[in-house]
Amino acid sequence: MKILAIADEESKLLWDFFDKSYFEGIDLIISCGDLDPRYLSFLVTMVGVPVLYVHGNHDGKYEQIPPEGCTCIEDTIFEYKGVRILGLGGSMRYRPGPHQYTEKQMRKRVKKLWFQLFRKGGFDILVTHAPAYQMNDGRDLPHQGFQVFRELIEKYRPKFFLHGHVHMSYGREHKRYDKYLATDVINAYERYVFEYLEED
Repeated sequence: MKILAIADEESKLLWDFFDKSYFEGIDLIISCGDLDPRYLSFLVTMVGVPVLYVHGNHDGKYEQIPPEGCTCIEDTIFEYKGVRILGLGGSMRYRPGPHQYTEKQMRKRVKKLWFQLFRKGGFDILVTHAPAYQMNDGRDLPHQGFQVFRELIEKYRPKFFLHGHVHMSYGREHKRYDKYLATDVINAYERYVFEYLEED
């Protein structure tokens, strides 16, 4: 399965200079947050594949302008063609506003997933907005990652962990790709295509 991961900045290649040939073979689009809802609606309409999303810390406008035709996977394990995808959007709380959480609040969200995790037997892809703690995150509070994400990866060993929030255009070097235990870690900033290979 070929997946396009997107986050944080609308790609001119995908929107302003849309060319359907770029999407050849793409089976699924996953947004890791902080994108214009009209951009997601445009992609689901023009590409014709499912678009899944979680909220970024700047996505309060989704309440007024939801991404039409797209599927929010917050706090759920969404299954697509047998692939279990867990969504947990938002960032570390650093000021009043929606889609921001303390570590304790994020842990509560994860705790509420216990039955889904038990019933589904875990998950294959973790989709978040913020990174995991000390895994491509920043040391400032707004860009600090969640420790509970690390614990989820350690316990369930998903194949992929997709996040956004730390822009690769920032002065500090942020990795596009990393590996933690058996999990491929991908920073979905702007756009990134990867293959999800089924095990034999």
